[in-house]
Amino acid sequence: MKINERLQQIGDLVEANSFCLDVGCDHALLDIYLVKKNKNIKAIASDIAEGPLEQAKKNIEREHLENEIETRLGPGLKTITKEVDTVIISGMGGRNIIGICKESPKALKQVKTFILSPNNYQEDVKRYLCKNGFYIDNEEFVKEKKFIYQIIIFKKGHKHYSKKEYFFGPVFLIKKGPLFREYFEREMKTREILTAILPKNYFFKKKQIQKEIQMIKKEIED
Repeated sequence: MKINERLQQIGDLVEANSFCLDVGCDHALLDIYLVKKNKNIKAIASDIAEGPLEQAKKNIEREHLENEIETRLGPGLKTITKEVDTVIISGMGGRNIIGICKESPKALKQVKTFILSPNNYQEDVKRYLCKNGFYIDNEEFVKEKKFIYQIIIFKKGHKHYSKKEYFFGPVFLIKKGPLFREYFEREMKTREILTAILPKNYFFKKKQIQKEIQMIKKEIED
């Protein structure tokens, strides 16, 4: 069963012996990949939509993994069980992920690890979870076709981060590398276009974006 590069990299970052809740599992491809890697992993594949979950069930049955992967219909972290220690959310908007976390504060206390790959508002996600009992343990970039995605691993605990570390990612700042440069070059170009089209009365917004452009330039040129 084929799995895309983004999901495969997420799967490779899951620790052995984990009990995972895959929120928005779609067709449970990630869960199947996880369990077949023989890392003693169990998973709950959950989705808010019946259609994808029915397909997930069929895929799980086809691979004879019903004892390792449970399917649950429901929103966000509402499908969690007491055994779950790791939550995976990939392919959603960052603010949607924050909303899911806000709806289930008890789950935040239970979960030890979040593996998240938000499509946008990554900085907001980092700030939210770090203010609610987690720190950033690892960060990875993955390129799939023309898109570059962030994968962020949060662990239970507390660390203080600067504005710069939230913006770039504290681990990304240490690792850097080709995908770091390519990702933030794109971010810089997006900001340059935005400053060019913003009306003159958006003075403070332009000033903020220009500061971000200078910050990016400095990091990718070092």
